[in-house]
Amino acid sequence: MLGRINGFMTLNPADDAFITTLSAVLPDDTVRDAAPKYLEEPRARYQAAGGVLALPRTAQEVATIIRHAAEKQVGIVPYGGGTGLVGGQIAFEGIRPLILSLERMKNVREVFAEENAIVVEAGVTLAEVQDAALQAGRLFPLSLASQGTAQIGGNLATNAGGTGVLRYGNARDLCLGLEAVLPDGQIWNGLTRLRKNNTGYDLRHLLIGAEGTLGIITAAALKLFARPAKTGTALLVVNSPAAALDLLGLARDQLGEMISAFELIDGQGFDFLAETMPEVRLPFVEAPEWCVLIELGLAADMDPSGALETLFAEASEAGLVTDGLIGQSAGQSADFWNIRESLPEANRRIGSVSSHDISVPLGAIPEYIKSAGEQIGKIGEFRINCFGHVGDGNLHYNVFPMPGKSRADHENQRDAIKRCVHDLVHSMGGAISAEHGIGRMKVDDLERYGDPAKLSAMRAIKSALDPLGIMNPGAVIRR
Repeated sequence: MLGRINGFMTLNPADDAFITTLSAVLPDDTVRDAAPKYLEEPRARYQAAGGVLALPRTAQEVATIIRHAAEKQVGIVPYGGGTGLVGGQIAFEGIRPLILSLERMKNVREVFAEENAIVVEAGVTLAEVQDAALQAGRLFPLSLASQGTAQIGGNLATNAGGTGVLRYGNARDLCLGLEAVLPDGQIWNGLTRLRKNNTGYDLRHLLIGAEGTLGIITAAALKLFARPAKTGTALLVVNSPAAALDLLGLARDQLGEMISAFELIDGQGFDFLAETMPEVRLPFVEAPEWCVLIELGLAADMDPSGALETLFAEASEAGLVTDGLIGQSAGQSADFWNIRESLPEANRRIGSVSSHDISVPLGAIPEYIKSAGEQIGKIGEFRINCFGHVGDGNLHYNVFPMPGKSRADHENQRDAIKRCVHDLVHSMGGAISAEHGIGRMKVDDLERYGDPAKLSAMRAIKSALDPLGIMNPGAVIRR
């Protein structure tokens, strides 16, 4: 008799017998050995020992795979674009799983421009969703640095954020309905385009952000928006994070909800770009200590440059900004955004000792940045690159070695740094994961900082929907 671990049945490996059985009920080219890319993750911290890969083309094939995995009690690890940063797509512990990639499910099923809606399969990349919306004269506003690779199924499974959350919300806020395969192999046909649907528990919101632990998203109905008639972009140098928040307040007073993005950039980020990516055009001769990237989306009768000039003038008079550049062309605006979107790659090339995706209440941001720097300074000498979506309280707070050293030199300090960062976040009523999810990397952190009642409810939901524990075992909820 098989035993149980933490209430879940012990799992079996995806061995030759299982592969033979599964291959017999699927098209010939569906199951294969996993190539190296399916066993790695972007930060190179985790490596899977191995696994077998399934590449279904339809929700029915996904259902067949999950039914067979449930029958044989084989774990399933969903794999999207592979851009996740918390190890949710890599089973680096435990027995050999089945890796399930939806990259072949690439259809844009239908665009409903008059309804501001689009229905796409889970393997469509975020950039392809954006392009399909553009062709229909609409906007899909979710935007990430990895959008050319990240798939919409993974974006929803992790409730991705990005640069447009301030105006449009997270992935959760952009989804109308889902098609998904549940842990018993049932297909839930929930691809509604309704804006109001008050018919009991909302499985859509349960699956979004669950990171594949409660089912596999195979398609989604997404919200589209009217494209702003005019856009304006500026890089404004601010005196401090506190000044950045005051600038946000001033901008909201002047422009209301027409602010599409408001990003805080640390001067350390400019230094990293100069060091590792000289092809990125930097607009300032000397890197400012702090600056803000702001983008406006305006109506046809408004002047973006004029609005930004007015904002700069009032902010300068209030002592909030000391310098700035307003994009005078689409190319110049693209250069500004290229700076922001290149920061994660520059960080990767430097090699962080410890990286953090956190959120705190907006008013706590200045004190958090000050206190965290002071506390980390007591652990050792480091460089800190703090940037992110300050308009929604999400900071990417990353700690790096000093020049001449590598992250390997500080591996013994990594846990202390992470604990310092997260303890301070928790004390300020923040979250240890703002947009990247929990994956496998932050399971211990979720247990340490999570509300006991919430954790108890999460475990109950997991046990009810996935009693065998086959769905992304080890992610989010400990087995």
